[in-house]
Amino acid sequence: MNVSGKGTSSVSHFILLGFPSSPERQLLYFGLFSITYTLTLVGNATISCAVLWDRCLHTPMYIFLGNFSFLEICYVTTTVPNMLANLLSTTKSISFVSCFAQFYFFFSFGCDEGFYLCIMAFDRYLAICRPLHYPRIMTKQLCMGLVIFGWSGGLFVFLSPVVFISQLPYCGPNVINHFVCDPVPLMMLSCSEDRTTQSIYSTFNVIFMIGTFLFILSSYALVILSVLRMPSAASKRKAFSTCASHLAVVALFYCPLMVMYISPGGHPVKMQKFITLFYSVVTPLCNPLIYSLRNKEMKAALRKIFRTERCS
Repeated sequence: MNVSGKGTSSVSHFILLGFPSSPERQLLYFGLFSITYTLTLVGNATISCAVLWDRCLHTPMYIFLGNFSFLEICYVTTTVPNMLANLLSTTKSISFVSCFAQFYFFFSFGCDEGFYLCIMAFDRYLAICRPLHYPRIMTKQLCMGLVIFGWSGGLFVFLSPVVFISQLPYCGPNVINHFVCDPVPLMMLSCSEDRTTQSIYSTFNVIFMIGTFLFILSSYALVILSVLRMPSAASKRKAFSTCASHLAVVALFYCPLMVMYISPGGHPVKMQKFITLFYSVVTPLCNPLIYSLRNKEMKAALRKIFRTERCS
């Protein structure tokens, strides 16, 4: 990957404008985003620790959830600390290498989140639609393999877009009107318009988002049909409650992404920043709340962590 800034590029760093405003408002943003980031870390770390420490949660569904929560921590950490530093900085610069490193990890972890949502949807499909075959299919080996794939899939898949975009010639200007090194404004800063790279990137986004989204919707459609056939009202309520939490997270993740990246050229800069802020900061904060508030087993494990209830 050509990220040295030499040869085809004379740019050694970029300027991330972030949220241009008065110093007072910058401090207000800093305080607000700092609180949000802290709550996100605490919430997701608590869920991960609950799954790790409570043996009652050592099942595939909660193992996937614990990994997903830890992935959320990695996801927000790729962008928010740098955004907070820029809110207090006067230069707001980021090196060429750091910019593309942020770009790679932010979107790789984003891909991994999509894969984990697919994995959790597949797990719910097996548990509800194929309950008798579930222990035989969802073995420890398959569970571990899915965990590894969920972490590594995005890291491999997103190498190509980063390589292509990093090899574009950058000779100035170097100002990115965003708070992250987003690929769309990066491609717009290139000295030459490379339609091939733009087409590859757009095609990649469409295939990944539509493919994973349709897989998740298909899985939950089959789950809902199976739930409706259940004779017990209590079983229906429990199944619907679990699926509702997953579907809420899916909606929070995919809706802003599709608005942003399926047709990136059609949105004003302020709207692009707002949408990115939503799925990179707000969504990771909401996910632990959704899972903990709607899940009895998780709430019981959290009570044990905070020592309000002893494990029998």
